[in-house]
Amino acid sequence: MFAAERRQLILEMVRANGAVSLRELARVVQTSEVTVRRDVRALEAEGLLDRRHGGAVLPGGFTRESGFPQKSHLSTAEKTAIADLAAGLVGEGEAIVVGAGTTTQELARRLARVPGLTVVTNSLLVAQALAHANRVEVVMTGGTLRGSNYALVGSGAEQSLQGLRVSRAFLSGSGLTAERGLSTSNMLSASVDRALVEAAAEVVVLADHTKLGADTMFQTVPTDLITRLVTDEPPLHDERAAAELQALADQGVEVTVAGPEPDASAGEAPPGERRPRREMPLPGQRRTTTRNGGLGPQLRSASSLSDQASPGERARVADLRRR
Repeated sequence: MFAAERRQLILEMVRANGAVSLRELARVVQTSEVTVRRDVRALEAEGLLDRRHGGAVLPGGFTRESGFPQKSHLSTAEKTAIADLAAGLVGEGEAIVVGAGTTTQELARRLARVPGLTVVTNSLLVAQALAHANRVEVVMTGGTLRGSNYALVGSGAEQSLQGLRVSRAFLSGSGLTAERGLSTSNMLSASVDRALVEAAAEVVVLADHTKLGADTMFQTVPTDLITRLVTDEPPLHDERAAAELQALADQGVEVTVAGPEPDASAGEAPPGERRPRREMPLPGQRRTTTRNGGLGPQLRSASSLSDQASPGERARVADLRRR
């Protein structure tokens, strides 16, 4: 395929989907990611698209948000890997909040097997995924339906979350940086996500590698309030993604990276370990940010999914937040 043909196909894919990863573009045009990156750079110079970390978007990416049909076809394998690992964080009888998004929808499908679980959500997609789980109680917020992502937003959604206290919030977004934290392109969605965070003792962000380094208009969760990040394995040549992951770990975020698919011949892994994970190498002692803003040196595993807080610890965290 000639360069002009490749670039025309790349442009058509971005226009059709709003945002496409370099990995997916390379697969479709049947060339290397290095070549695709050069093509994307050339198209950006012509003002036809914008480069984003790990992919390409239509111009105006800071304010433009892709709808559900577009997002549902992006990074599907990565979202599956992330959801498999994140499900291992949730135990029997817990109460959690789950925000809107295609990755959180994948998580919800796996939570249907957790007995005694209570899930509070503003997402119709999350609620639908759990609708037939007879051992899971689903609590919907109020609010106004936002059709582009099937989420309830506005003052009704935020007011329904007041006074709520749960163990964890699971959120995704449009971008994640160590400097600014999690962000999204829509003001109403950002406001509800902040209310979800206020209701939780811990915040778990689910973001595939294409979100790393991307910064969108409205901040939802600052970095010092993110307890864990569950992401996928970035491409080997993607030094920016690796640097962003290390920067997040240096600021006290526990980073868990899903590895490749396990060997099917080895049999099914136990729940919470369905996919391999690797630990981020941490530079000696790292700081851990507590909910009351205090900092203390503490050595912690970057992928300690099984290291859950005790009920007493959760109560102390919740008490700090109420103060």
